[in-house]
Amino acid sequence: MKLILKSFFVVVLFLVMHVPAYAQCAMCRASIENNVSNGETSIGAGLNLGILYLFSMPYIIAAIIGFFWYRKAKKRKSKFIFHGEKY
Repeated sequence: MKLILKSFFVVVLFLVMHVPAYAQCAMCRASIENNVSNGETSIGAGLNLGILYLFSMPYIIAAIIGFFWYRKAKKRKSKFIFHGEKY
């Protein structure tokens, strides 16, 4: 019961006390604002695509590692056959 109460308190604390964060560094933001004010919007689209690329790479790598781990575990499990039964 204490663990649930502490967990609830921590979650409420995180939801109440948040710090606003900006998605871009100061240099990127200044560069994009300068280009947008000059009428060029292709740089912003390229930056957003780069952010999505960097965001997705760790998940893709984790999925590949998980797939190979699952395949190896499945092969290892199929090797343990004793008297016609799988263990």
